[in-house]
Amino acid sequence: MKNKDLQERKEKVFARGMGNMLPIFAARAENAEIWDEEGRRYIDFAAGIAVTNTGHSHPEIVNAVKQQLDAFSHTCVMITPYAKVVELAEKITAIAPMKDARAIFLSTGAEAVENAIKIARVATGRPGVIAFSGGFHGRTNLCMGLTGKVVPYKKGFGPFTPEIYHVPFPAEYLGVSGEDSLAAIEQLFKSDIQPDRVAAIIIEPVQGEGGFYAVPDGFLAKLRELCDMHGILLIADEIQTGYGRTGRMFAVEYSGVEPDIMTLAKGIAGGFPISAVVGKAAVMNAPEPGGLGGTYAASPLGCAAGVVVLDIIEKESLCERAIECGNRLVAGLRRLQADHPDLIGDVRGLGAMVAMELVSEGDVNKPNAALTKALTMKAAELGLILLSCGVRSNVIRILVPLTIKSRQLEEGLEILEKAFKACL
Repeated sequence: MKNKDLQERKEKVFARGMGNMLPIFAARAENAEIWDEEGRRYIDFAAGIAVTNTGHSHPEIVNAVKQQLDAFSHTCVMITPYAKVVELAEKITAIAPMKDARAIFLSTGAEAVENAIKIARVATGRPGVIAFSGGFHGRTNLCMGLTGKVVPYKKGFGPFTPEIYHVPFPAEYLGVSGEDSLAAIEQLFKSDIQPDRVAAIIIEPVQGEGGFYAVPDGFLAKLRELCDMHGILLIADEIQTGYGRTGRMFAVEYSGVEPDIMTLAKGIAGGFPISAVVGKAAVMNAPEPGGLGGTYAASPLGCAAGVVVLDIIEKESLCERAIECGNRLVAGLRRLQADHPDLIGDVRGLGAMVAMELVSEGDVNKPNAALTKALTMKAAELGLILLSCGVRSNVIRILVPLTIKSRQLEEGLEILEKAFKACL
């Protein structure tokens, strides 16, 4: 079967709003490799957007899901729950970066964010939510309102949920300091909403779609102080940064700060659709019984996979492996940057969440979106799956499976360099 033929068939039956970046149709995948319908092999530097942290088709996950499927696939956790959901909740609350944690499980990251905001509003009795420019929190109406990037996520879809406010994210490469962001919040309190009407501040410890900018050292501690001063809940969106991606189980751990609520998805179940909201018991228990849930929430298959994922991360030391992969990726990209300082403005990474920002003439104020797009296309032609991101569409982001073999990582870097030079 030809990729071209499948693409033509897809375009005849899919709404154009759900496009695909590459005209490549996956037939099978294993660890950090994907084979398309034509039998061509690709190194995967995307991991399904940080979903397959444990690699494609990890045999332990496959076996666990097969066993669960033989037992049952669905009963609805709110009617007749099951042992695996209890086990998964026990494991996640035990490792959560807050004391006396409670959890709920849903299906998608957007659902997790929606429910985190619901919980925060009930717990505080307040309506307002503060988010950050460049942040990405999902595609539902509330989540689009929180998201700080218009194209393609918000364009034409408004109006959005009211009582959402944005302040600049502290991206130091772009000239925005932590002090600037905190000052913007204080100004917001004076000009738009008083602090005693704010339920929560939601932040990604490292922005994902926004460009892989990590919060500066000490910023989350100051944000925690500000929240405590005004009775505001702090929500850490760990949907892309969680599950070992940054070298810690959760990126917020680098700060030593305890969030009140944390949202999880993506890497939680090795590719099966399940998400979670985890938080302090006093906050999580605020909604009345029946106020939280969903028909497909806490999928038995996702729970079975989720229990095994946590075992794999521990047994295979994937947090440590994330640091190793990140160091190697950053070193490779910085060598490329040294040869092309006029085009690669910045290389950055926290664990295996690595990015390079492409510019023109070495100028941070001249984002090079054209080169970014060309590089992702050329890389695919040469056998490497790469992603782009950033509000200015000029950032290459690398999200390798944490189980990637060293030789595959090196091969991917070699292809990336070859593709980059072919685009010049």
